[in-house]
Amino acid sequence: MKLAILTIGCFVLVSSMAFTANVRIQFDQDKPNEQPKGFVTDLSGKGKPGKWVVIADASAPSKPSVLAQLDSDSTSYRFPVCVYDQFQAQDVLISVRIKPVSGSEDQAAGIVLRYKDANNYYIVRANALEDNVVLYKVQDGKRTDLPLKDLGRTYGKKIKVPSGQWSTLSVKATANLFEIHFNGPKLFEVEDSTFPGAGKIGLWTKADSVTYFDDLLIETMK
Repeated sequence: MKLAILTIGCFVLVSSMAFTANVRIQFDQDKPNEQPKGFVTDLSGKGKPGKWVVIADASAPSKPSVLAQLDSDSTSYRFPVCVYDQFQAQDVLISVRIKPVSGSEDQAAGIVLRYKDANNYYIVRANALEDNVVLYKVQDGKRTDLPLKDLGRTYGKKIKVPSGQWSTLSVKATANLFEIHFNGPKLFEVEDSTFPGAGKIGLWTKADSVTYFDDLLIETMK
């Protein structure tokens, strides 16, 4: 796992809020066909656990390796998660490159934040079969989409999510405000106070989604 700790002289301005770049994970130093170091896997819902392993992908944004969820169990209410176990934050900017590869029930890729356990966390995900991006809370195991600020409950935002191609999904969490971006522009904001404190960060898929992830960047607010 290539993990860079950047603490001096590296600042990012996002919507007038300063973030310090802390962690970049590119999976290039991890062993092929094994789970990356520093991560633990879990399962929300039903079905088989996910198979999270590092593999080579010639199209990887940071070559040669990516993190892949390869198990294609099609159980509908099945959410494999891969949690970075060495980090917790409340106010944080997270971005990751995602590549939906296959899935007939779903082609989903998501970022988990403020993770307490497999039944309690926030998840923002993009879906290549639905062409939308949605922020949910999972509370006591129940997943609920959250209403958009100033727009109400719209089930996120419609946007083209390409299958078989790399995109960038990101979320900025500041107190009870969540700002969602996809391939650059801000899509929407959500206000919610269900999980106000620090929590872990991870990656997520749904049902039979086979999905690749690369270049996970975690920046805590200075």
